[in-house]
Amino acid sequence: MTKYDAILLSSFGGPEGQDDVIPFLRNVTRGRGVPDERLEEVAHHYRVHGGVSPINEQNRQLRAALEAELARRGIDLPIHWGNRNWDPYFADAVRDAHRAGHDRLLALVTSAYTSYSGVGQYREDFEKALAETDLADVVTIDRIREYFDHPGFVTPLVEGVDAAVAELTSDSSAGAADAVARDDIHVLFVTHSIPTAAAAASGPQFGTGGAYVAQHCAVAHAVSEAAAAGIPWSLVYQSRSGDPRTPWLEPDINDAIADLAAAGDTRAVIIVPFGFVSDHMEVVWDLDNEALSTAADNELRAVRVPTPGTHPAFVAGLVDLIEERLNDIAPERRAHVTDLGPWPDHEPVGARTDKVEAR
Repeated sequence: MTKYDAILLSSFGGPEGQDDVIPFLRNVTRGRGVPDERLEEVAHHYRVHGGVSPINEQNRQLRAALEAELARRGIDLPIHWGNRNWDPYFADAVRDAHRAGHDRLLALVTSAYTSYSGVGQYREDFEKALAETDLADVVTIDRIREYFDHPGFVTPLVEGVDAAVAELTSDSSAGAADAVARDDIHVLFVTHSIPTAAAAASGPQFGTGGAYVAQHCAVAHAVSEAAAAGIPWSLVYQSRSGDPRTPWLEPDINDAIADLAAAGDTRAVIIVPFGFVSDHMEVVWDLDNEALSTAADNELRAVRVPTPGTHPAFVAGLVDLIEERLNDIAPERRAHVTDLGPWPDHEPVGARTDKVEAR
């Protein structure tokens, strides 16, 4: 077994009050020269919800659920929680872990796919945290692999799509006149758009769109085959930002909905936010507000599938991934549901990379 002292739950972070919103957005856009006037446009999304992003509370719930599952399995590993852009920050989490005698950390990142923001930037965050705390020669941070096609992540999505299909096709869901046939449904698998250059850089060997697009397509195919066989689906994107002259992944979900309505052979859409592990502000605003409004404006019925959140299968799957590292499970024995998996491990950050016998 590989010895770890604790888990480092690693996430994006979000504001928890109106006074936090602009400072948080400054953190997110640090180094890009974005003026506060532009930040206020995005701040509106948070201010409508009291200045509170749902992500921090979701991480508290996920942490509690993970602690319970670890305890149920008899795994004695405490969980420290750190964020990229808001309190608790990574440096604080690393410092607290070290004070508690936890110097060999296994990072669980709330990002399932390969991209700079989901992989490279977290590695930079960890390196920065070790430098800020002067613990680079003491603390080691390993990272759990990307889990986009782990059964624990995919199962809640399959259940959600299956339930959405049943809701739309049931005579009792909204009256017989509003029920739709399977042939009239289109599934929209939606994830965060990123610049096309960044997508390509995530894994050029996978062709156009890199590993980022390839992983999403593989998961969409797996979910569709399991829960919506025969129903057409598309990979679409949301939450584009930045310089409009920079090419980003397309189509935008709102454009896709409008195009489906104009084509005339779709009566309902199922929106699957499978690029997110929980209901981030991008889900709450860009999908529950804007995308659902676009569907209504185009006279399409729409159902938004839940994110994995704290679904029991997702929580159990994350602990499976922890045990995978604790027990040095060989790649050929690691769980995955697509031909792309299992995704390989990453090199640890920090100096102590040796493995010792577990206590």
